[in-house]
Amino acid sequence: MRFFVALFLCLFSISLTTATNFQAVQQDSVAKEQDMLKIKEGFPVIGKNHQELFSFYVKSGALNASERAARVSEKIQQIDAGGFQKDSLEIITQSEETDIVYKNSILLSISEKDALANNNTRDSLANIYLTLLKENISIAEENYIPTNIFLKIGLTILILLGLWLALKLIAFLNKKTINFIERKKEKWLKSLTYNNYTFITPEQELNVILLMMKIVKWILILLVVYVFFPLIFSVFEFTRGWSTYLFDLIWSSFGKIFSAAWSYFPNLFSIIAIVLVMRYFIRFIKYIFKEIEAKKLEISGFHSDWAMPTYSIIRFLLYAFMFVLIFPYLPGSDSTVFKGVSVFLGVLLSLGSSSAIANMIAGLVITYMRPFKIGDRINIGNTSGNVVEKTLLVTRLKTIKNEEITIPNSAILNGNTVNYSSYAEQEGLIINTTVTLGYDIPYEKIYEALINAALKTSLIEKSPKPFVLQTSLDDFYVSYQLNAYTKEANKQALIYSELHQHIQDCCNEMDIEILSPHYRAQRDGNMTTIPKEYLENDYKAPHFNVSFKKKEDSAE
Repeated sequence: MRFFVALFLCLFSISLTTATNFQAVQQDSVAKEQDMLKIKEGFPVIGKNHQELFSFYVKSGALNASERAARVSEKIQQIDAGGFQKDSLEIITQSEETDIVYKNSILLSISEKDALANNNTRDSLANIYLTLLKENISIAEENYIPTNIFLKIGLTILILLGLWLALKLIAFLNKKTINFIERKKEKWLKSLTYNNYTFITPEQELNVILLMMKIVKWILILLVVYVFFPLIFSVFEFTRGWSTYLFDLIWSSFGKIFSAAWSYFPNLFSIIAIVLVMRYFIRFIKYIFKEIEAKKLEISGFHSDWAMPTYSIIRFLLYAFMFVLIFPYLPGSDSTVFKGVSVFLGVLLSLGSSSAIANMIAGLVITYMRPFKIGDRINIGNTSGNVVEKTLLVTRLKTIKNEEITIPNSAILNGNTVNYSSYAEQEGLIINTTVTLGYDIPYEKIYEALINAALKTSLIEKSPKPFVLQTSLDDFYVSYQLNAYTKEANKQALIYSELHQHIQDCCNEMDIEILSPHYRAQRDGNMTTIPKEYLENDYKAPHFNVSFKKKEDSAE
């Protein structure tokens, strides 16, 4: 008997210990599951007046926690606060879930996982949610516009009256402001001029101000109307959704703008810092090249007329480098649209400006070749003139006929350029002209006549002395080339004209006819071509000489 009692007590002790251990293990597993659920992110349910009521941590069926919260929030917003009935909001307990129902419509369902996530039971959690919902909707009901239709109509009339007063106030302030500006326009508005050129008159300034006032007036009108219409929509239940949408539309837009502007401030400060540093660095570079141009700073092998073109190139490169530094900080620089536009502009520039780029490169090469400078008299191809402008793309010449000729720099680089002014000031430009005279005139006499003619020309230098070269010995005449020095390369047409006048005078004075030797060789009895004032008073044209040879009579 004692044996069976001892055996029973042993078995009872073992079973009690096993049950206790099982319960402990079950509690530990539940606690671990609760901890795992709490680790997950909660998604709040939004009630009336944008109040957060509670959060979901786990999914239910096919909906995750975020979708559950959004759907329950939407259902709560659809409840009419004006006609809210507390008794219609109740709890229905089922085997697996506990539902909170309003007017036979399920607002939300609570599962065992929801209870575990909140460390509570389903029924207790449902009662908590039910209390929160009733309090939230009751507060909204207290703030709700009365359901009496007459009160709603009266409130609507009151809002419209406020809108009318606001519009009247805007019109009144606009009129007063315009009248005040017109009274003060003589004192405030002045002509904007520069070097005797008037950019804008006081009347034009007044018109601009009036236009701006009109724009501001209409902006205020639209803003007031936009604000008052949601107030009207909020009076009636069926338009209250429109009111919320309109308010959210404008305030969310402004909020996004302010948020984007605030978040962009660091990038803006970076851009400003880069621009300021580069601006003062470019000023320093400009100062250096100004000193080189003024020949205060001399660098071996670097001419002073290279200073400003080189500065322009360096400035362009520095600005390009600055843009590369700024580009990542520009809003939308990483968007595909921005990149697509950049690529399009690059392709357009490369395809459409090949000749322009060729002229620009030629302009740079010409700058450093230094074939001419502003004011030089040059000859390019068949064109002669003074250089009046040099740019990266073209060079402009002014001819003696006051014609302006534009020559692309690429054409200048590919052709030959004759510069008459390079050595004119120091060594003198040698001008030359050729006279053809017969072999019957002694060349010493011709030399003397031509040199005297050159010395009589006003813009020809006396030293070095003019000289004559015999350039060819032809069948009927000799070619005499007169060479003389001048420092006025830009007045060649006048010099040549005067020189040719003096050549005629000196040759006539020395009894030298400037006449085709072909004619002179066959002339007999013709009057000389020398003007009468250079001939003797008793000069007479020679007779024609005719000789006869008598033929002997062969008959004798």
